[in-house]
Amino acid sequence: MKRLILTALIACGACAGADVGVPAALEAGYRQMYNLQFDEAHRTFQAWETAHPADPLGPVSDAAAYLFGEFDRLHILQSEFFAENQAFLNMHKVTPDPQVKHEFDVALDRAKGLEASATQTGSSDPDVLFATVMTHGLASDYLGLVEKRYLAALSETKLARATAERLLAAQPAYYDAYLAIGVENYMLSLKPAPVRWLLRVGGAETDKQVGIDKAHLTAEKGHYLLPFARLLLAVAALRDKNIGQAREELSWLAAQFPANHLFRDELAKVK
Repeated sequence: MKRLILTALIACGACAGADVGVPAALEAGYRQMYNLQFDEAHRTFQAWETAHPADPLGPVSDAAAYLFGEFDRLHILQSEFFAENQAFLNMHKVTPDPQVKHEFDVALDRAKGLEASATQTGSSDPDVLFATVMTHGLASDYLGLVEKRYLAALSETKLARATAERLLAAQPAYYDAYLAIGVENYMLSLKPAPVRWLLRVGGAETDKQVGIDKAHLTAEKGHYLLPFARLLLAVAALRDKNIGQAREELSWLAAQFPANHLFRDELAKVK
């Protein structure tokens, strides 16, 4: 799950835990995305892709900006994450923008092609494996949250988690990757017990506490996905009636990304 390149100082100041190993330009693009400055984010990511044509993080990040923009247009995060009224959820029908879907698919295809090329040449670059995690995760989000194709989304979710586990086995300090494990465990843990049992039989992971713990790792030490991890933790806190933690997470998000109305609006609702 949000366009001129910001300075490295501003970009790194936006995400706790940033270090010299993370490209400032890419973090700037994610900051723009989380601030709902989608045109600027696309320009930033596409400029990175032009300068680094073999790096799949460029196109997969561009795909993330298309997805997050569609989430904002359709109010998907508000309805799917923050609404607890099932009647409202059932009524929340969305009409995807076909042009956005096309651009999203094209960007994902570019990323997949670069990932495949790197794999064929025997690349051990962890960024390539993380781009694959992102590719599966973004595909899952679009299938599940926009198109409501839940079984197809589940397949992509499991692939994202499995790829993240491979990456973390080799690079345990790649903290953004923990979120793929966290999202699968937490979101599927919300399903009724019989559904969770079937999901586990099918190879999915549904442990709520594991999900929260992994999200905490990304929220504390991640980079590109740090803000989304904090959003997930805010949702978890609200569902657990932990108003203090929810307010803390949403206050941080609203302060860091003042142009994002979602963070401000949800913070205003926290009593």
